[in-house]
Amino acid sequence: MTILKTNRHDTGTAERLSMAQILDAVTRGEVPLRFTAYDGSATGPEDAPYGLHLRTPRGASYIATAPGDLGMARAYVAGDLDLRGVHPGDPYPLLAAMGDLHFSLPSPRMAATIARSLGVDLLKPPPPPPQEALPHWRRVAEGLRHSKTRDAEAIHHHYDVSNRFYEMVLGPSMTYTCACFPTEDATLEEAQENKYRLVFDKLRLKEGDRLLDIGCGWGGMVRYAARRGVRVIGATLSREQAQWAQEAIRREGLQDLAEVRFSDYRDIAETGFDAVSSIGLTEHIGVKNYPSYFRFIESKLRPGGLLLNHCITRPDNKRTSTGAFIDRYVFPDGELTGSGTIIAAIQDIGMEVRHEENLREHYAKTLAGWCAYLEQNWDECVADVGEATARVWGLYMAGSRLGFDRNVVQLHQVLAVKLGAKGDAGLPLRPWWQA
Repeated sequence: MTILKTNRHDTGTAERLSMAQILDAVTRGEVPLRFTAYDGSATGPEDAPYGLHLRTPRGASYIATAPGDLGMARAYVAGDLDLRGVHPGDPYPLLAAMGDLHFSLPSPRMAATIARSLGVDLLKPPPPPPQEALPHWRRVAEGLRHSKTRDAEAIHHHYDVSNRFYEMVLGPSMTYTCACFPTEDATLEEAQENKYRLVFDKLRLKEGDRLLDIGCGWGGMVRYAARRGVRVIGATLSREQAQWAQEAIRREGLQDLAEVRFSDYRDIAETGFDAVSSIGLTEHIGVKNYPSYFRFIESKLRPGGLLLNHCITRPDNKRTSTGAFIDRYVFPDGELTGSGTIIAAIQDIGMEVRHEENLREHYAKTLAGWCAYLEQNWDECVADVGEATARVWGLYMAGSRLGFDRNVVQLHQVLAVKLGAKGDAGLPLRPWWQA
């Protein structure tokens, strides 16, 4: 391949284009970061604080043969693409700069020139990195999506990475859901404790009550409630989470009040709970399953019992996947929609929605805290799970933070009550958790 320095005005006249010229040909406006490649070409401001370096032809193949962000993610996870000017544990500044990179379809003539420049070998898709799960369409075609078996496999893919890894990334709270910051300068641990306090108060829990916490993770809400005299059953599809949570319950001497089961939430037989908390589960169950999901919850509550549903949402009510990178590397089978769809689904099964709020900015701050932990503990995290998996997590969390910052995704808490036979709820007239 002829090595050419990029020139945004004459790429169409080159017989064979360099990697940098190909990037110039498929973008509009100036490239807002420095791009360099294995063929010696470069584009973008020389003094840009952040940059990308394409190390290998295989990396070019990943990018050329996979749509959207999937190809770049594959190249980065495989080690064929390096990030410059940022730590791999927190690439947020570079991703924010890339958010200003605008792509456009090349003309047919330019597309043919790009294809000739890449050559047949580079247009053959390389095998994806081993961290990648089956694509969404394959899982759907195989009839597995949201069966109990498939849900267990999806949760295992994400949550059974390593408890030690999660301890290093999540910090002492071992809480993998959006925190609620009481003040701008509150620590992540203070904010996670405040989130549990908010859920507890919204559910009007008191000593002697019974709580079901579905999708309970490492049992943070379970133990918070049990410390206050509430009897709690938690359920998680992650075996490692259940083991860690049960050990934490024993360490705190909460065995008489708290239990975390390695179980599908649909297999919980007990009923008559005063409250159900679902914190970070709805993203995994699929929009078409909302009616059965909320009917199940309603069946577990006594009349007057409360539900708090806390989950990631979209700013509109369209049913959308989480995107190719998230679906294959992070949350297989994940699906998001807007808070309006969730509220409607709760209302349609007969529960009354009493309150909802959006904690979008809080999740951006939560993710910033997790990235800070990953960066701080990078060497130990890499030793525990390998550099490729650690790269996945840095990319995923920083990208998610950008999504919350830019209102691509939101986080909603929805509070609902199971009414009595005569429509009575027995609740105060105004929000009691704000008193």
